[in-house]
Amino acid sequence: MIRIEVTRRPQPSRLLSAFSPLIALGLTIIAGSIMFMALGKNPVAALYSYFVEPLTEVWSLHELAIKAAPLILIAVGLSVCYRANVWNIGAEGQFTFGAIFGSALPVLLPGFQGPLVLPLMLLCGVVGGMAWAFIPAVLKVRFGTNEILTSLMLVYVAGLFLDWLVRGPWRSPEGFNFPETIRFHEDAVLPAIWFASGRAHWGFVFAIVAAVAVWFLLERTLKGFEIRMMGQSPRAARFAGFSSGKVVFFALLLSGGLAGLAGISEVSGAIGQLRPVISPGYGFAAIIVAFLGRLNPLGIIAAGLVLALSYLGGEAAQISLGISDKAARVFQGLLLFFVLASDTLIHYRVRLMRTVKAGGGDA
Repeated sequence: MIRIEVTRRPQPSRLLSAFSPLIALGLTIIAGSIMFMALGKNPVAALYSYFVEPLTEVWSLHELAIKAAPLILIAVGLSVCYRANVWNIGAEGQFTFGAIFGSALPVLLPGFQGPLVLPLMLLCGVVGGMAWAFIPAVLKVRFGTNEILTSLMLVYVAGLFLDWLVRGPWRSPEGFNFPETIRFHEDAVLPAIWFASGRAHWGFVFAIVAAVAVWFLLERTLKGFEIRMMGQSPRAARFAGFSSGKVVFFALLLSGGLAGLAGISEVSGAIGQLRPVISPGYGFAAIIVAFLGRLNPLGIIAAGLVLALSYLGGEAAQISLGISDKAARVFQGLLLFFVLASDTLIHYRVRLMRTVKAGGGDA
């Protein structure tokens, strides 16, 4: 009988650990080239479409910032969870609920206008994301429920609730029966960055500020030390007087709040109304970004830009090469696979063990 044994390496290579994201990116390019050749496409042209073509025009750079903003915001929050050994997989639902909460003001009270509207929308978006993350936090702390399952299932609840809203009570009476809300008025739209002269909105600024603030929190404060200690050695953290329950609540609420901010920023900045689909999967893609950035908020900024580039590149490849959106997503999936595989093989030793039944030992 063959079994797989995974053991932590006593001294992982620092050099390989530092270059793990680059190794993963290189392996993704190789595997992606093979995939494109199998599809009958020129791999050089495909890689050019993915990584170079989106950077050749100014408008593409604005689109890059728009797509990177939610990825960075969500991934920064996820990095706090994962470093605390809290596995929040439901950021997509927290993103959606933040967008719903934040949109309630311009949809239900369109007559309420003025400079206070947008700050209140952003605040409601944060609260909405935190409220949706509060559910798996309570279930984990009070009942020991696995947060992976609860947070993931709540993604589909939030998506169905959004679909019901835009097709039912929140549907625009002037939308020709399309499932969408009214267009947000001018005071409810997140403005473009004034110095960028384009479509890029303040959501990207929020993402950069959040990344720097969370980096400072994790690396320079007692709360950050508590989070890192709880993730690395829960037993030692408890001996030090740290509460695992409080860390779980803090990590999930912070992560949910940032995901909710990303949701309302996306709706008010890039879309301008609620629709049945407001995300191409930012909440799940942000998991790639978090690990590609090595759970470091500053590294996540670069990782978010890289993955946003792959989104734009996938769209460019669909147009220029005629590949399907499924093939474009496979390329992104390869990136996640190689990121996780590289980190695992660098930090862990994998061995095949053969169990000998007669002697009851391992060979």
